[in-house]
Amino acid sequence: MAPAGPPPGGVGAAVNRLLDLCRANPNGLQQSVMEQEMKDVSLDLVTAAINALLGKGQLQLFQQGGSLVYKEAKREESVKFKGLSSEDMLVYQCIQQSANQGIWTMDVKRKTNLQQPQITKAIKNLETRNLIKAVKSVEHKSRKVYMLFELEPSRDVTGGAFYTEQEFDVEFISVLKHQCLHFILKQGYATLETIADAVRKSGITKEELRLQDFKQILDMLVLDGEIEEEVSSGVGAHVAIPADTLCYKGARSRIQESSAFTSIPCGVCPVLHECTDDGVISPKTKERPGLLEEEAGPPAQSVNLLRCTTTWSKVSLHSMIVDAVQVFTVVL
Repeated sequence: MAPAGPPPGGVGAAVNRLLDLCRANPNGLQQSVMEQEMKDVSLDLVTAAINALLGKGQLQLFQQGGSLVYKEAKREESVKFKGLSSEDMLVYQCIQQSANQGIWTMDVKRKTNLQQPQITKAIKNLETRNLIKAVKSVEHKSRKVYMLFELEPSRDVTGGAFYTEQEFDVEFISVLKHQCLHFILKQGYATLETIADAVRKSGITKEELRLQDFKQILDMLVLDGEIEEEVSSGVGAHVAIPADTLCYKGARSRIQESSAFTSIPCGVCPVLHECTDDGVISPKTKERPGLLEEEAGPPAQSVNLLRCTTTWSKVSLHSMIVDAVQVFTVVL
């Protein structure tokens, strides 16, 4: 702890006292320690000394455990922070602590105890100097977070490789799925690592994809019924893959987008539940008695709805149902 000097004669002496205390406490000069060591200096002189050092960028101000902490700024930082107010520095250091996750202005307000107009002004000053930047968060699209200008936002903020300008890139995902599926079908069996390596070498994207990203793509393909997961036995078809390693292969029976069930007009008829063999609505008469007033649409639409679309004979309808049952059995 630096010994107390003689009673100060002005701001210059208070500045030197404060710098000496900061150098004697390189890990940070607590507000309470500073007040004790400079109790013989008037509050006006101490305040003037702090503002003078902050204005020259020679002093850094932190908030730690509800108390203010002072540190002498490095020479290269003195130029960068020169002319910033104490409020600017508080906001800057609060944003600095958030690292590449960024911080919302309401959280800055809570941590610094500054008023919103002060925070808005400080952020504007810091952005003008390219000390901080605003980044849109995919988690909260209407909210901006702030981080140091030189930092790259984390994947939690940007959404990672699957997002472009905070929007989910469906086309890019489709290309990746196709490329992964093509490689698996060509190889017969493939591991996560070999699939990732092949896609990276293909040059279809310059995006830096992690293994976790490829795992998400493969999980999509599994859910789509395009591929299946299998644990390698290390022999036979798995001879090239170490035993007990998770690998992927093409699905034995892929889920069809359409089948006989979806081709039967009855399957999409809006009045199927009212249709009976001998009722008013029947495949025999192919008629509906009429539309309710609220259902009525344009003339052409009304005519189409009045006419039952089931034109299949009993033989063809029976044939389609048999086909549908066979398809359903294969899928199961």
